[in-house]
Amino acid sequence: MKNLLILFAIAMVSFGCKSPEARLPESVQSGSFLKASAERNKKLNELEHKQIQDVINSNPDRNYIASKSGFWYAYTTQIENDTVQPQFGDVIDFTYDVSNIEGDEIYANTNKTYVMDKEELFTGLREGLKLLKPTESATFIFPSQKAFGYYGDEHKIGTNIPLICEVTLNTIIKTND
Repeated sequence: MKNLLILFAIAMVSFGCKSPEARLPESVQSGSFLKASAERNKKLNELEHKQIQDVINSNPDRNYIASKSGFWYAYTTQIENDTVQPQFGDVIDFTYDVSNIEGDEIYANTNKTYVMDKEELFTGLREGLKLLKPTESATFIFPSQKAFGYYGDEHKIGTNIPLICEVTLNTIIKTND
């Protein structure tokens, strides 16, 4: 019985240590997926820019400015004499509404306290807030890559949705970070 157990243990060690054979890679044409993805993104970008331009053209009384970061904004309330804008680490309080490009409301009258560049906030809104001074309001139009992109917000905003955000910067509390 003892010999049988030893034989069984040797057999288990011998056959149990064998690793599976490596799988051969599937043949894929080099770069075809990337080319198709790039083409899809170009078409999506063109469509979104056309939709954004349609919104801008339908509001001729608003002076939309193209930002260096790839979104558009127009001041609703602009403060000329104040120069204080949010910087890294400042605590800001702001209110915002979010709509899709057709103007359908997604989030309304949302108030948020945010530490600049130290907390999560979608890219376009984070960059847009840096343009505002206390008590200023602006309308931002974000293409999907500056909003929630491919993933959406996992709640009400779906995949590749450009957004319109009405934002009011209420206060800035400066920090020494």
